[in-house]
Amino acid sequence: MRIWTEHPAKADVEAVVRRYFSLLRAGRIPEAEQLIDHHPVHHVLKSLWTGSVEASADGDEAGSPPVDGWEQDLSWLGELNLADFHWGHTGSHVYVEITYHAQIIEVALGFRVRATDTGWVITGPATYW
Repeated sequence: MRIWTEHPAKADVEAVVRRYFSLLRAGRIPEAEQLIDHHPVHHVLKSLWTGSVEASADGDEAGSPPVDGWEQDLSWLGELNLADFHWGHTGSHVYVEITYHAQIIEVALGFRVRATDTGWVITGPATYW
């Protein structure tokens, strides 16, 4: 996990979030979890699945993926991309929009920069609907 001695710049936080997301997309979950002070990844993956693949399959029952298929085959993560970063007024909270097939989905990932005894870390992601 990256630890800064002072509050990191927005560009530094965004770089870590981009790296985290690229590892997630590649299915390298344990490595992604090591970059930040991580919340349970199962919840994050389920939310991304629900907001992207499952949402796009609504109304297409015949072609719908299995309900728990996201856990066995993570290839769908490769269809996700980061969109815009939105920073809170304090510079300690950021959420990033996610796209699936170039469409912004209803789920965004939120991250927080927080002080610890050893320095500043990034925590998250929270899922915002």
